[in-house]
Amino acid sequence: MPFLSALRSALAPGAVIDDPTALIVYECDGFTIPRATPLAVAFPASTDEVVAVVNLCRGHKIAVLPRGSGTGLTGGIVPVTPSIQLSTARMNKILEVDIPNRCALVEAGVTNSALSDAVKNSPYHYAPDPSSQRASTIGGNVATNAGGLHTLKYGVTVNHLLGMEFVSADGQVHCVGSPRGHDLGPDFAGLLCGSEGTLGIITKVWCRLSPRPAAFRTALAVFHRTQDACQAVADIIAAGITPAALEMMDGPMIQIVEDAFHLGFPTGAQALLVIEVDGPAIADGGALDEDLACIDALCQQNRAACVESSRDPQRRAALWSARKRAFGAIGRISPSYCTQDACVPRSKLPEVISQIAHICQRHGLRATNVFHAGDGNVHPVLMYDEGDGDSVQRALAASADILRLCISIGGVLTGEHGVGIEKLPFMSDMYSPADLAAMHAVRTALVPTDLMNPYKVLPRENAPVNLLHPQRKVPQ
Repeated sequence: MPFLSALRSALAPGAVIDDPTALIVYECDGFTIPRATPLAVAFPASTDEVVAVVNLCRGHKIAVLPRGSGTGLTGGIVPVTPSIQLSTARMNKILEVDIPNRCALVEAGVTNSALSDAVKNSPYHYAPDPSSQRASTIGGNVATNAGGLHTLKYGVTVNHLLGMEFVSADGQVHCVGSPRGHDLGPDFAGLLCGSEGTLGIITKVWCRLSPRPAAFRTALAVFHRTQDACQAVADIIAAGITPAALEMMDGPMIQIVEDAFHLGFPTGAQALLVIEVDGPAIADGGALDEDLACIDALCQQNRAACVESSRDPQRRAALWSARKRAFGAIGRISPSYCTQDACVPRSKLPEVISQIAHICQRHGLRATNVFHAGDGNVHPVLMYDEGDGDSVQRALAASADILRLCISIGGVLTGEHGVGIEKLPFMSDMYSPADLAAMHAVRTALVPTDLMNPYKVLPRENAPVNLLHPQRKVPQ
């Protein structure tokens, strides 16, 4: 194929994968229901090589799908038309760490944890911490506006984004924002953050570094009823306390995590909250203890079976390690699972968690919950059998009911995973036709050729394939 020969010539030896067997690895991301094989996967090592790939694809009318580490959870890297994936895996240099100005310049393929490690001996840190941070890349985090366990206090990726370099559909290199923050005029960095590769390919990112907290208090609250735990979350926030993190596990997830990591969790409990407050060292023994005492009282008021408080760094590290690895532990009991993602008002959490249980029961699915309760970002985990077509369709139907429930009570479609393919059918439930038309107009103005991750994020009536049915090929 002339295009593939030209692609190999444009990059270093070994920087293009097009063997059909090897490409099976690239058929999907962490949302494994929609699958399709790209024509090839390209691994540019610089911005100039990204430009070369984009120009080559434009000339051959081949779509470009940017790929980080493939940890996405909405099918955002699955081809719909003849496409290549452009992986930033080899663009993994931390180019500058500027402590006096509290920022860092990194290539898009740098992992989240690599940036954290690079500044660990400084007074600053990079606050966004998605559960996949050891694998997920900064470019991918920006593309989906990823969150993490400490989103409640520190915000999502866009709150730590100063600027970026990106390659547009016409092969031009642009810089938006700056190490100082946003330039005068439109917030183009904010526009690209969360656009999931549909407006351009992110190549470098200026990241904001935040003061590192030095004092911590961690509480573990156990409940006999999930609704009581949800109400405790709402009451803690209503009391004016902003924990650094406020995470929840339901009964099935407590059992899964305890079986995997043996942390001494009470396996008969129906809900567990992991709550952390943090601050500067001067707060040690003062304001943090006051916040912790108030949290303890509010949990007791909501019939907590027990509340464990700790300032032990080893216990804290064990708790957060288990929380970040909770999703992986589900693989011990189910051949397949999908993690939903929506945000709802905190006051609605008791109702939403109860309704999610009913929805999954109605569709005959096992489900569990582990989520960012403090900011209302629910993550029900639906367990199904990927080899059973009926089981797959029941999982999709339950997901649809959950998302529409969240929208109906004033929530939004996504808190941190993005839209991708998975949530396309529900964008019209959340946005009016005029809203969607305005978004399409912006995209068309920036990407007139429609070769940047087409048929993602914004719904269309003329999609060439049914994206939520497993498939092995894209029309050639």
